[in-house]
Amino acid sequence: MIGLLRGKLVDKRPNQILLDVSGVGYQIQIPLSTFAMLGALHGEATLLIHTHVREDQLSLYGFLTAREKQCFELLISASGVGPSLALKILSGMGLEDLVPAIRKGDVARLVLIPGVGKKTAERIVVELRDKLAVVDVREAGKPAPRSQLESDVASALVNLGYDARSVERAIEKARPNAGADFETLLKASLQILGSAAMQKSARAGGDS
Repeated sequence: MIGLLRGKLVDKRPNQILLDVSGVGYQIQIPLSTFAMLGALHGEATLLIHTHVREDQLSLYGFLTAREKQCFELLISASGVGPSLALKILSGMGLEDLVPAIRKGDVARLVLIPGVGKKTAERIVVELRDKLAVVDVREAGKPAPRSQLESDVASALVNLGYDARSVERAIEKARPNAGADFETLLKASLQILGSAAMQKSARAGGDS
């Protein structure tokens, strides 16, 4: 699978680009947010790539930030949301508004995005509300989001099956003493999660 491409920007449109990578031209579908941040034609561009494979087609979707790519991949995991609709969603609403809207179950705001009906919006909320807890964005009046390292650790822990809110609390506790690398923060967070689970089990045993 292709995970990243770096090359010369041969052509760019609001929904796709053509990237020349060592003489090979890659057509890549992009959201408007990525288009807006691309440099000038014939300059160098680097995109994180999601490779989507179907029986009769291989399509590439590109993003300038890890958060955009992560949100795209979460969106296409929801029932009835394919890559094309996921791009429309990311193009129709910035992450700073989209992620809080899903977390809060704001269906009325989601249906304002072209192509998103009420049933689709409801499915997105039900299926992604908790998963999007690991995608950090800056909301008005809120402090800056956690670092990319902390986001990566949170994503790994949620994928292991831990509750998103518990993961958030564990990373918050582990942050001061965890150091700067992924493995150290992951181990520290796992220890906190394990300790919390043991305490919960002990309390449950005492109540029985």
